[in-house]
Amino acid sequence: MTERLPDRLDADAPIFVISVAAQLAEMHPQTLRGYDRLGLVVPGRSRGRGRRYSLRDIAKLRHIQHLSQNEGINLEGVRRILALEAELDAVRGQLARLAEVVNELQLLPEGSRLFTAEQTGQVYLGRVRRHPPRAITSR
Repeated sequence: MTERLPDRLDADAPIFVISVAAQLAEMHPQTLRGYDRLGLVVPGRSRGRGRRYSLRDIAKLRHIQHLSQNEGINLEGVRRILALEAELDAVRGQLARLAEVVNELQLLPEGSRLFTAEQTGQVYLGRVRRHPPRAITSR
């Protein structure tokens, strides 16, 4: 029977109805509805417009609960913390991409390195001028 189970669950798959998500997050379903209205945790929707929560949503709900109950932070403070955490994750992603570019540049022979950057921040990396540069895009 276990051969039918997926190897790994997608943390972003919206699979839990609100009652199950509330149980997993140890909250009342009405609290989840309130957080949805406030934009703190916005679940996916089924065809019938019912809320569907992912494992990531449930982890976020538990994080919000910890911040509000254990740390005494109000919901506006929680909203700001979540925004800053999302911004930090994005910066970490950018840093990882830049580290990849630096590693690629270090592997090139001396004198053949060439890169350009646009005002938008788009970076192009190429080996020599006669080849068109390839774009380094955010993932």
